[in-house]
Amino acid sequence: MRVSLRAKLLGSVIRLFVRRRDWGEGQRLARRARRLLGAPRPMQWLSSIGLSVAEIEADGVRVEKLVPRSSTSNTILYLHGGGFVSCSPRTHRALSAVLARCTPATVYAPDYRLAPEHRYPAALDDVASTYRWLISAGVEPRTTALVGDSAGGALVLSLLQQLRDAGDPLPAAAVLLSPWADLGGTAPLVRENDGRCAMFRPENLPAFAACYANPDAWREPSVSPAFGRFHALPPLHIQVDESEVLLADARAIESAVTTAGGSCELVESSGLFHGWQVLGRFLPEARRSLEHAASFMSRSFQSSHTPQPQHDDT
Repeated sequence: MRVSLRAKLLGSVIRLFVRRRDWGEGQRLARRARRLLGAPRPMQWLSSIGLSVAEIEADGVRVEKLVPRSSTSNTILYLHGGGFVSCSPRTHRALSAVLARCTPATVYAPDYRLAPEHRYPAALDDVASTYRWLISAGVEPRTTALVGDSAGGALVLSLLQQLRDAGDPLPAAAVLLSPWADLGGTAPLVRENDGRCAMFRPENLPAFAACYANPDAWREPSVSPAFGRFHALPPLHIQVDESEVLLADARAIESAVTTAGGSCELVESSGLFHGWQVLGRFLPEARRSLEHAASFMSRSFQSSHTPQPQHDDT
């Protein structure tokens, strides 16, 4: 599929103003990321038109709640990206708003604590608390999906693995948008895509990761879910561009899930940039990608309602 002129121009702007070898360390890195990442304020406001937007509290965690006009029982828990150090439900509202309308579903987006002020496991604790609060409030797991982009994708996977191991009810499906699952960026493909990725260089991954967790924890599944176990997970849908340094993570997850006997569909685009879906309806490729993800979640909700065949063992 041909890439739009708008996407090409945005990719060039990102290469020029965002991509760099050195983001700094600690607070300096976080300040730079908070200045550069996420959608601009006008886009946040325009995305809200036609939606009910409210801020609620879920077990001590601030959560943005988006409700479309055609409300259903479907629920999405959306975990925003931003390298664990930046962004919020508001900066990613253009993405969550499209999902709310297209699925359709009520979207809950926790404003989880950010590093380096709040290091691991603060973010994971916040999103786990939000999910369990939703279930305790009566939200049905079979009509619930998890969605996360970049660092949010890592949180989705870590949360799924944690819930499974604890025996908690799992959602019907999960969507991962350019997930960052190996925080140290150890796969050879990460280096191979150096210079092709419009937004990040390979050395950026450990720099951001160091703000979130100590290097000796980077291979722990609750930090880097790529090193976890992938059996008994709900169906996954993954999107990534073939130029991204995170392409290796997406492929590794797809391989691990299918090897474990699970269901995972991987969609690789070409000519886009990391996080293109954050632009929602303002970029045609983002709109199509999110509609694809919404269709996957809708099918998963319908499948979870389908009665399973009963076997007569007499």
